[in-house]
Amino acid sequence: MFHTRLGCSSISFRHLKLGPALAAMGDLGFEEIDLGALPGVCDHVPYELDASAVAAVAATVNASGLRTRSVNGDIGDLNALLDAAGEQRRRRHLDALLTLTAAVGATALVLPCGALGHAPVGGSLDEDLDLVAARLADAAERAAGFGVELWSESLHFLRLCWNLDRAGRLADRLAESGVGIVMDFSHIVAAGEDLQAYLDRHRGRISHVHLRDAVPGNINLSIGNGDADFAGGLRRLAADGYAGHFSLELETRDVTNDERPAATAKAASFTTDLI
Repeated sequence: MFHTRLGCSSISFRHLKLGPALAAMGDLGFEEIDLGALPGVCDHVPYELDASAVAAVAATVNASGLRTRSVNGDIGDLNALLDAAGEQRRRRHLDALLTLTAAVGATALVLPCGALGHAPVGGSLDEDLDLVAARLADAAERAAGFGVELWSESLHFLRLCWNLDRAGRLADRLAESGVGIVMDFSHIVAAGEDLQAYLDRHRGRISHVHLRDAVPGNINLSIGNGDADFAGGLRRLAADGYAGHFSLELETRDVTNDERPAATAKAASFTTDLI
């Protein structure tokens, strides 16, 4: 029904519990998902992720029959300085998310490109970028031991690497790390950046693509209600040899929850034609 490389993020149905959200996506015809594990954004994965919680979430996802492309998680502010106990808690949370990622058969765990907010929190901007890069690289090395990859969504309009300059500077620091880049159309538009310039800067580095519409300053629009050039962007990705997958991450606020299934199906059909 939809393109085989097009999935749907469970964040699109974050108003539902995990089981009903998976059923809603399956009923629409999706075969692949991204699993939202972002505290305060999507509660499909508990933040207090002990072994029983990992087993319960994995059982629910695996029983759905849907493939999982990635787990979109957060282990705290990567540019924040922590004491030894804080670092240990972060490592435990990372290992729990990696255990879940492997248990649902996902390709990768996705982590953010820094804390929420544009101001550095650990020192200067360069010091913060160094911290984020080092912790992402460490997480990637850890992920390899679980048989999965580590990706980071960058740029992200709400986080430290919110514009093209910072996203590019982080990408430079991660060049030899094995960390993949997740591109999101909506964050590029919301930041007022040029899509083609982003693709120039990250050519050959993009591992996954999120699809949502936006206008400058607002990332929460349904596809077709904003300024994102999906046709031009998807055409350019194909020309650059991008062979990865796409996910509708419709954390939109311009439709009601009752309208959400129809809006998601419409976005999927539109995107399938472009892919």
